[in-house]
Amino acid sequence: MSVPDYMQCAEDHQTLLVVVQPVGIVSEENFFRVYRRICAVSQLSLRDSQRALFIRYRHHYPPENNEWGDFQTHRKVVGLVTVTDCCSAKDWPQTFEKFHAQKEMYGSTLYDSRLFVFGLQGEVAEQPRPDVAFYPSYDDCDSLEKRIEDFIESLFIVLESKRLDRATDKSGDKIPLLCVPFEKKDFVGLDTDSRHYKKRCQGRMRKHVGDLCLQAGMLQDSLVHYHMAVELLRSVNDFLWLGAALEGLCSASVIYHYPGGTGGKAGARRLQGSSLPVEAANRHRPGAQEVLIDPGALTTNGINPDTSAEIGRAKNCLSPEDIIDKYKEAISYYSKYKNAGVIELEACVKAVRVLAIQKRSMEASEFLQNAVYINLRQLSEEEKIQRYSILSELYELIGFHRKSAFFKRVAAMQCVAPSIAEPGWRACYKLLLETLPGYSLSLDPKDFNKGTHRGWAAVQMRLLHELVYASRRMGNPALSVRHLSFLLQTMLDFLSDQEKKDVTQSLENYTSKCPGTMELITLPDGLVLPPVPFTKLPIVKCVKLLSLPASLRPQKMKSLLDQSVPVKSPFIYSPIIAHSRGEEKTKKIDFQWVQGDVCEVQLMVYNPMPFELRVENMGLLTSGVEFEALPAALSLPAESGLYPVTLVGVPQTTGTITVNGYRTTVFGVFSDCLLENLPGIKTSGSSVEVTPALPRLQISTSLPRSAHSLQPSSGDEVSTNVSVQLYNGETQQLIVTLENIGMEPLETLEVTSRVLPTKEKVFGDFLSWKLEETLAQFPLQPGKVATLAISIKAKLDFSCQENLLQDLSDDGISVSGLPLSSPFRQVVRPRMDNRSAPGPEGSKAGDPSHLKTLEAILNFKYSGGPGNTEGYYRNLSLGLHVEVEPSVFFTRVSTLPATRMAIQVDKFNFENIPESPGEKGHFANPRQLEEERQEARGLEINSKLDIRWRIPSLKRSGEASVEGLLNQLVLEHLQLAPLQWDVLVDGQLCDCETAAACPVGDPVRLEVRLTNRSPRSVGPFALTVVPYQDHQNGVRNYDLQDTVSFVGSSTFHLGTVRPSEQSACLGALLFLYTGDFFLHIRFQEDSRSKELPPSWFCLPSVHVRALEVQA
Repeated sequence: MSVPDYMQCAEDHQTLLVVVQPVGIVSEENFFRVYRRICAVSQLSLRDSQRALFIRYRHHYPPENNEWGDFQTHRKVVGLVTVTDCCSAKDWPQTFEKFHAQKEMYGSTLYDSRLFVFGLQGEVAEQPRPDVAFYPSYDDCDSLEKRIEDFIESLFIVLESKRLDRATDKSGDKIPLLCVPFEKKDFVGLDTDSRHYKKRCQGRMRKHVGDLCLQAGMLQDSLVHYHMAVELLRSVNDFLWLGAALEGLCSASVIYHYPGGTGGKAGARRLQGSSLPVEAANRHRPGAQEVLIDPGALTTNGINPDTSAEIGRAKNCLSPEDIIDKYKEAISYYSKYKNAGVIELEACVKAVRVLAIQKRSMEASEFLQNAVYINLRQLSEEEKIQRYSILSELYELIGFHRKSAFFKRVAAMQCVAPSIAEPGWRACYKLLLETLPGYSLSLDPKDFNKGTHRGWAAVQMRLLHELVYASRRMGNPALSVRHLSFLLQTMLDFLSDQEKKDVTQSLENYTSKCPGTMELITLPDGLVLPPVPFTKLPIVKCVKLLSLPASLRPQKMKSLLDQSVPVKSPFIYSPIIAHSRGEEKTKKIDFQWVQGDVCEVQLMVYNPMPFELRVENMGLLTSGVEFEALPAALSLPAESGLYPVTLVGVPQTTGTITVNGYRTTVFGVFSDCLLENLPGIKTSGSSVEVTPALPRLQISTSLPRSAHSLQPSSGDEVSTNVSVQLYNGETQQLIVTLENIGMEPLETLEVTSRVLPTKEKVFGDFLSWKLEETLAQFPLQPGKVATLAISIKAKLDFSCQENLLQDLSDDGISVSGLPLSSPFRQVVRPRMDNRSAPGPEGSKAGDPSHLKTLEAILNFKYSGGPGNTEGYYRNLSLGLHVEVEPSVFFTRVSTLPATRMAIQVDKFNFENIPESPGEKGHFANPRQLEEERQEARGLEINSKLDIRWRIPSLKRSGEASVEGLLNQLVLEHLQLAPLQWDVLVDGQLCDCETAAACPVGDPVRLEVRLTNRSPRSVGPFALTVVPYQDHQNGVRNYDLQDTVSFVGSSTFHLGTVRPSEQSACLGALLFLYTGDFFLHIRFQEDSRSKELPPSWFCLPSVHVRALEVQA
C-alpha cells in the first residue's frame, strides 16, 4: 500500500468502505450533488437488531490499497456506487458495459454495487433491475436515499454471511493463510502442516473475524476475537499481524470509550440500541484488566445469552492508558517492515487523535514526531503538501500551534517548489495565511496595540515577507501593499535601519501602481483584511484642540448664559453628580469654535525613521458636524524629536464636533488614524461645541503700531497695540477704521475702555468718543468699512510735587500792597523743616524731562448674523500706549490778597458741591468722601481758570490743569469766611470808599457785628484788631504803640454761632496823633485739633482818619 489516508481515525475500523464514482462524462457539479446526498446516509440501524452499520464513502480510492483488505477489512472496498448521464437508449449498452468494467476494478472484494442513471426514460428505464436505478433528472430523484439504505442492507447481509462463515469452527477444515501483498512470495515452500504455521493461520483468521465483528456492530465479540488473535500471533512472532490485532483491539476500545468519535467530524457516531451509557462514568477508569472470555462461550451468533454483556465489554476493553500503550506496541511492530510504512503512519495518526481527546499533548507529539520520520516511497508534490498539511492540523489539534504553523508553512513552500511546472501561488498564499495564528500573528493591527509584543519578531517578519511575495505572484498588488504596510506598521521596532529603507522603497514601488487605501480587502475564501493605518509614521504623542485667537473667541451674553445654569443639587456632596461632572469634563472642552471660522488642532509628532519622512495630505477626522478639513504637508527630519504640527479645518454647521483622529498619506498609503487606537496618547479632550456664525471685525488706526505689548492682569489678550507721544495736557484724535472681513453682517457694537493701573494720577476723561455716528452706518455688510473717532487727552499732574507748596505762607501779610481778601494760614513750623524732607530714593518727579506712561485697552464688543440671534458675541481689544512728555510745570502756588474788584471769589461755591445718589454708600469712610469732594472742587476751579499752553514751533497746544495743585490747604484758603461782619466806628457803618473821621485824644467806640451765613454752626473764634499805617510805597508800619492805644483788650473771644444768629464784639480806640490809620481785623478758628487753623480777614481794611479837635 503506497497511498496513506491521513484522515483515518480509530472508529473507521467499524465502517464499510463504499466507493462512489462517475461513469462516462458527468459534470462535476451534478456528481457532487449526488455524492453529498449519498454521504448523508452514513449510518443505518438494522431492522430486527440492536446493531448499527457505519459506511465510509470515498469518491477516489487507489486499487492497490484494496489489496490490503484482508489485513484490515475496513480498507476493503465492499460497495460500488456509480453515477452516469444517459440521454438515449442507444447509449445505454455502452454505459452498462462501462459500469461492469468499473466493477471489475474492485471485483474481488465487492459485496454489491449500484448504478444510478440520470436522464434516461422509456422502455429501458421501465425494466426492473436490482442493481440499476433510473431517474429522469438530478432534481427528480427523491428515492435516492432509500435506494442507498437498501444497498447498505444488502452489504450487511453479505458481511454477516462472511462473518458467520469465518467464525464457525469447522474442525478438520484447513484454515487458509491470510497474507498481505508483499508476503506472498515469502511463504512459498513453507511447511503448511507445522504447528507454527497452523497457529499463524488461526491467529490471522481470528484477527480477521474480529474485524468483521467490529464492522457488523458486534463490539464485544470483536474484543474477544482480538484478544485471542493477540495471544496466538504473539506466540508465533507474527509481528505484522500482531500489530494489526493490537490496533484492532485499540480501535474497538476507542469506540467503546469515545462514542462521539476521535476524528472531530460534525456528526458524532452513536451506537444504536446498545447499553453503552450504563457505566459511562467508569469507562475511563485506569487499570482495566484483560480478563479473557472462554472461547467456548462463543457461538455463531456471538456470546451466549447467559454470559454478561458487561463482562464481554468492560473486562476485555482496554483502559484509556492501555490503549496508548498498545498503539505504541503496534507501531513498533509495523516499523519492522519497510512495506508497512503507510500502515505505521496511519496508526500514528489514529493514536494522536485519541491522545488529543485525552489531552495528553506531549505523548501525542512523540507519535507525530515518529510519523514525520516514517520513510514512504517517493511522494509526489501533491502528496507532500497533503502530508505536511495533515501534520500541521494534528499539531494544531494537540495545541502545538507554532509546530503546526511550521508544517503549514512547509506545505505552503511545497506548493511553489521549483519542480512544479505551474506553481500554486494561491494555494501557497492560503496556507501561509493559516500559519499566522501559530506565530502569534494577526492581520488586524489593533491587536498589536495591546501590551507587549508576542511571538518571534524575526519569524513573523519572514512570514510577512513571504505573504507579500506570494500576493505579488498572484497578481494582486493591493494585497501586497496591505501586507507590506502591515509589516512596516507592526514590526517597525524590530527593523534595522537598512531594513526600514528597503521596506519603504518596496512599498513606494508597489503604491506607485496601486495606492494603499483604507478599504477592507475580502479574499475569495471570505477572509477580510482590515485596513492598516500608519499610526507610527509619524508617531503622535499629544493631541490638543486649540482655542480660537482671543479676538475671535465667541462669548455668551450673561443674561442668556444664566438661563443655562443647571439646578444645583440640595446635597452637599453626591458621588453620582461628581462622577458625571468628571466624565463631562473629560469629554468636552471649555471653549467653543465658530461655524465658518478656521479651527486648529495641534499634534506633537516625531519621526522614528532614519531618513526624512514626507507626510502628505495630513488632515483631521471628525464627526458630529460637517467639517471641511484643510490638508497639510510636512517633512520631518530623520529621528526628529517632538515636532508640533497644526492641522486646520472649517466647521460648516453647528453642534458638537468630535475630533476622532487624523488622516495621512505616507509612502503612497492613505491612512485614517483614530485617537482610540493610538497607544499612550495624551489629549485634553476631543469634543468641542461649534457656535453659529459670527462676523469678523478687523481694526486699523491712524496711529503707528507699538512695540510695547500690553499684558493686562485680567488675562485678556490684546490683538493690536498702538502708541502715541503727547505733551501733558494735549488732546489728539485717534481714528479707528472698522472693517467687516467676515461673511456675516456686523449688527451690534459696544465700545468700552479700561485704563491700566499706574502710579500717575489722571485727571479728566483719558479716552472719550461718540458712537452714534458710527452706529448710524450699521448693519455693516461684509467687506464694508466704518470709522470711529476717539479723543485721547493726557492730563496729568502739572506740579513739581514736593516743592510746590513750600512757600505757601511766604510774605503772608506783605505779599501785596492790596488789602487781603483770601484766606491766610499761619505756618507754625519753620519752612526749612519742610524743605529739608527728602523725597523717595531715586525719585525724579521733579525732573521736568521725566517721561510718564499711560496704558489703556479699548474693547470692541460686536456681534451679528446667526450668532447674534443665539446670544453670542466677540470681543476685540486694542492696546493704547501713550508716552506723556512734560509741557508746563506749576512751581509755586500762593494765595494772593485781592480786593473785591480784583477777583470775584464768590464764583467758587464750595458749599453747593452736588452729591451723587450712591456717593455716601460708595466710599468706605469719610476720608474718601472728602477726597472726592476735593477733586470736584479742583475740577470746578480748573474749569473757571481754563489755563492753556502752546508750543508754536511744534504747532502743539493743550491745557494746563491745576487740579493736581489744589490740595486741601489751598482749597481752604480759597473759601469765603463762614461769617458776615459789619464794622461800626462811633456807631456809624464803615464805608469802603470813605474814611471814618474821629478826633484825636477822645476814645472812639469800635463795634464788630458777626452774622453766621453758613448752613452749619461755626466757632469758637478769636477776633484780633491790629492798627497800621500804609505809606503808599509798599511799606506798612505796624509799630504804633506810641500812636494808637486800645481801651481794653485788642483780642475778643466768640463762642459758637448758630446758623443765622449774630454776635457782637465791642471795644474802643484812642488816637494820640493825627493821621490816616487802617484797622486790620482778623478772626480765626480757636481749635486745638488743627495744626494750622484757618484765618479770615476783613476786606478791605477799615480806614480811620484822626483829626485835631476844633476849638
